[in-house]
Amino acid sequence: MAIELALLGANVVLIARNEQKLKSTLADLNTGKGQTHRYIVADFSQPGVVGVAITAHLAEFPDLHILVNNTGGPAGGPLIDAKADEFVQTFHNHLLNNQTLVQAVVPAMKRAGYGRIVNIISTSVKQPIIGLGVSNTIRGAVAQWAKTLSLEIARYGITVNNVLPGYTQTARLEAVLAMRATTSGKSEDEIAQQMENEIPTGRFATAEEVAAAVAFLCTPAAASINGINIPVDGGKTGSL
Repeated sequence: MAIELALLGANVVLIARNEQKLKSTLADLNTGKGQTHRYIVADFSQPGVVGVAITAHLAEFPDLHILVNNTGGPAGGPLIDAKADEFVQTFHNHLLNNQTLVQAVVPAMKRAGYGRIVNIISTSVKQPIIGLGVSNTIRGAVAQWAKTLSLEIARYGITVNNVLPGYTQTARLEAVLAMRATTSGKSEDEIAQQMENEIPTGRFATAEEVAAAVAFLCTPAAASINGINIPVDGGKTGSL
């Protein structure tokens, strides 16, 4: 997503906990005339850190017009076995950090009369995924939060939308394959083939395809697209 937005001319600010990976990604970003890319180091699992980090950044660089919320999901497992603190931590990582970032950046978006907030959630908000009980629960809350927010701030030229990746070729998918292989006794290749057979397009999506959907939502052309969920899943989700 950062690569795609940089190619479209955006000045990108990365935020994550691993500074080495941030530096590596920064080096991959297109730098055209007038473009400057930066990064912020913050661990989303530590309460208060994200707020301090974004406040410090905005004090120095106050103009920010696009926010993409994308946080790693919790460990899988049956919902009935989930501990209370798993819900609390995941709620903080996803919803509360999203709220913190939105509250920090919306004033700049209002001043500009332009803002785009895109949340990377999951197709589980439309169709729960077996074995991802905590994730299903919290991502559903994020979807409701985003819809409510979209109704409140659209008048300022700010849209809020959700992109819902299906099975996508990422480290997260590798973890899901490993988990399912362990619980089923099948190989990861067998599990992957079974999952691909369930997708109408017959294959997993790529991170670049998810990025393309996000990038479009961030453009002026998407000004009237607000408060919706866009699956990027090859048509697997069994609902409209």
